[in-house]
Amino acid sequence: MDWHTRKVSCWRISNTLEAEFCVDAPTEAIHKVGPPEIMNTDEGSQVASFARTDRLRHSVVRISMDGKGRFLDNSLIEKLWRTLKYECVYLHARDTGSETKAAIRKWMTFYNRQRPHPALGGKPPALAHLQRNELNQPHQPVHRAA
Repeated sequence: MDWHTRKVSCWRISNTLEAEFCVDAPTEAIHKVGPPEIMNTDEGSQVASFARTDRLRHSVVRISMDGKGRFLDNSLIEKLWRTLKYECVYLHARDTGSETKAAIRKWMTFYNRQRPHPALGGKPPALAHLQRNELNQPHQPVHRAA
């Protein structure tokens, strides 16, 4: 998630404790939008795995896992997950993982492209992200994925 615009660049779900999805998601996000200056995560085993941290270091991303146990460290992403759970996951019983993944994909598209965000003046995150990129790089072509 881009903390300035709240746009979710990439996401994954997994029903295992394997770290692969925690490596693949940031790799895809870096490929799509470029490396962030800092990647802030909790200290869970998947996100702190060598495979993930090594991949981020090779992408010249600073890794922040400081403030163990502080609620503010990942407050924006925790709010996103809470909202996703209450607006999408808990409302409907789904029979399969593929149904759950499709529902979350639909919700993430809605969240990024349509859902107004109060911290962004009522704009959806994708629009705020696009406008921020145009302001920061006015003479460079912008990928219009929104």
